[in-house]
Amino acid sequence: MNSKIKSIKLTPVHVPFKPAVKKAMAESEGGLGMAIGAEEAWLGGDFVICQIFDNQGNMGVGEVFLWLPETGISPEQLISTIKSGLYKYLIGENPFNIRKINYRMDINLARNDVAKGLLDMACYDLMGQVANLSACELMGGRCAETIPLAALIPLGSPMLMKGLVRSYYKKGYRTFRLKLGKGIQDDVEIVSMIRKTFAHEIRLRVDYNQAYTPAQAIQAINAIEPFQIDYVEQPVRIDDYIGMARVQRNVKIPLLSHEGCFSLQDFITLVEMGAVKVLGINSERPGGVSKALDALIYARIRGLGIVLHNQPLGISSAFQLHLHASHYYSIEHATELFGQEMLEDDLIVKPLEIFNGKAKIPEGQGWGVKLDESALEKYAVAPPEYLE
Repeated sequence: MNSKIKSIKLTPVHVPFKPAVKKAMAESEGGLGMAIGAEEAWLGGDFVICQIFDNQGNMGVGEVFLWLPETGISPEQLISTIKSGLYKYLIGENPFNIRKINYRMDINLARNDVAKGLLDMACYDLMGQVANLSACELMGGRCAETIPLAALIPLGSPMLMKGLVRSYYKKGYRTFRLKLGKGIQDDVEIVSMIRKTFAHEIRLRVDYNQAYTPAQAIQAINAIEPFQIDYVEQPVRIDDYIGMARVQRNVKIPLLSHEGCFSLQDFITLVEMGAVKVLGINSERPGGVSKALDALIYARIRGLGIVLHNQPLGISSAFQLHLHASHYYSIEHATELFGQEMLEDDLIVKPLEIFNGKAKIPEGQGWGVKLDESALEKYAVAPPEYLE
């Protein structure tokens, strides 16, 4: 393969939420649909779209979702990080030398896994274009044609949440992530009502968004244990690894760290501390395809649960589907792709095929989806940066 990376284009975009989502947010807890204590209104998704071009006219695309209360970095800051140094470890390089590219990025710039992952992700799409292979074939093979999906249910009144579960149940969804954290009594009321209504026809996972102290989290999680919860996400502060370990020792339900886990080393540290039993992956965590594959292997060896979830646009949604398809037999939890439900555009020409609570793996080279250039221009919040 004589492909050489010639240039990189980085575009910051903001895609607003759909009107119905804005309405649900306004009616939900804190106006955010979750217990997280952010003060700024959440009106849509901020993303950076990366296009990598080679000397043969091929293009690979990557996408990351950014939200300051979680990622701690804005699109402008991420682009600046790539512009100030990371990009030069790709220019002139063969995209198939992806391990070399990652090594050079890692030794020359500490952390910044989201920025590195964006470049890595675009390289995988570029490799698919050059080799005429789908991304999942580059990751290990196509082990499934469709992937079961999970629906995200924002924090609100018990009746509102039950109604949302019912609406997605009718669409074929059988796994639901419930946002909780208003208080133990309210948590129990919500979970108990939903479990009683749908019995064992559905699977439930819970997300507290850092709502509790370790002591409160232990009480809260043990209180909902009778309702067969698959796992609990981020019950305590993102930086309280010791607290997470304390909680996991005192509850039976597996824990997952989301806001507090951005690198492969973060995940390994949490596992070795006994703080988590489930690995969460998306295009930002632990950063691109290469580190996601490393994390999947580690998680499988350690016998841990694995879940892919986020609220992405079409590019990252395709990434998650290909990753799940290539490691289908290692991933027991349904994948969550809720960007197409929440955001008014997915920035791809042809929407993903989603039916009866499942998503079809996109066909074609790389991610199997095409970036909508007109939509990219429409939602861009600043001129793109061109790096050569």
